[in-house]
Amino acid sequence: MTGRRLTSLLAYVTTAATGASLLTGCGVLPGATGGSREPVTVMTWAPDQTRATNMPGMPAMAQTFARWVNSQGGINGHELRVLTCNEQNSTAGAAACARRAVREKAVAVVGSYSQNGRAFMAPLEAADIPYIGGYGISEDEFTSPLSYPVNGGVASLVAGHGMQLADSCEKVSLVRPDTTAGDKLPDFLNSGLRKASHRSAVDIPAMEDAAEYTQQAGRARTRAGDEKGCVTAVLGERTQTFFDSFRRLPAQQEETQKRDAVRISSVLGSVDQPVIDRTGGAHSPFEGAYVTGWYPAAGDKSWAPMRKVIQEHAFADNRVDPADTGVQTTWIAYTVLKEVIESLDEDTITAGQITRALDRGERIDTGGLTPSLRWKYEDLLGAPGFTRIVNHEVTFQVVREGRLVAQKPGFVDVGETVLSAP
Repeated sequence: MTGRRLTSLLAYVTTAATGASLLTGCGVLPGATGGSREPVTVMTWAPDQTRATNMPGMPAMAQTFARWVNSQGGINGHELRVLTCNEQNSTAGAAACARRAVREKAVAVVGSYSQNGRAFMAPLEAADIPYIGGYGISEDEFTSPLSYPVNGGVASLVAGHGMQLADSCEKVSLVRPDTTAGDKLPDFLNSGLRKASHRSAVDIPAMEDAAEYTQQAGRARTRAGDEKGCVTAVLGERTQTFFDSFRRLPAQQEETQKRDAVRISSVLGSVDQPVIDRTGGAHSPFEGAYVTGWYPAAGDKSWAPMRKVIQEHAFADNRVDPADTGVQTTWIAYTVLKEVIESLDEDTITAGQITRALDRGERIDTGGLTPSLRWKYEDLLGAPGFTRIVNHEVTFQVVREGRLVAQKPGFVDVGETVLSAP
């Protein structure tokens, strides 16, 4: 099946999950006139139903994006086919997804989540397949020449979080994963704290998939102190579990009547609007928490186009939450893909064409969700271990009446802060 001379009026999206069959078929894209443009196949992966962080909204958003663009005639006449894969939070799962992307002749991997960068980048690099807009959780996303990150990764988030906390906290306790990636977080947080001549945070490693965190919560609470102390946790999906243990501490229960006795905080991805909603909204333990994000708050008007697409094309799929950071990252990543394909204006799109367009400096406008994105050499931040960062701006947010809102307007540039980290 070549996709040439498509005659049916039915547009469809090809989707597949690991272990499931790949749906295939032919059809004309609504609005197309029956030209000879080939379909474009891409892949989006993320972990689902694992004991650690899960991101089912990312592949679901990819499928939603494809339904939308295909209903409009495709991307510049190209039907968008989206393959999905469960990365399983494992090196074997990540490598299997990458090999499948190669086997299925995907021209890019877009808007995906994996902590196992070394496992998935090697197969993609061998096949010259670009990795566009990964979540920003693995170091390889910021070192591989075939990776095009849309945010500054956890490095920018945590460095920015230190800057956000420096003005409000006398002492800071950081609870983070006891992993190789987690070992780097104290340096980034402290680089942000040092911007205001603040003392370093107390580093408290913890298991990433623990069922409770009473011991770590008690230590964090004690070390933060009662005078403008802050406890921040960056544990991904287990952050909610940590703060549940934290609020159950007897000492914390006694202090809840004292305003600002100790304040909690985190970064988007560990705490976001869906987590706040699930834990009680305005009565959530996150009420008043400081949160650092990559993008504008979920209620910002710049998200209106994405919300409209979700409303019209997600078909009540509750995995696609417009306030979810993974969903937002996937939307931005597919925006990059769409603009690049449109700029090429070719009948057939290859992985090499996409890579060359990005390398030669195609500038991407994301509608105010990020600064304009471009990956020419002079745009790269060049931080050790994070050379590929081009977007080093974050947003400072706070939870008020159960909603994440901007603590201060606009973006904050944390590029120098990331560069100053050991």
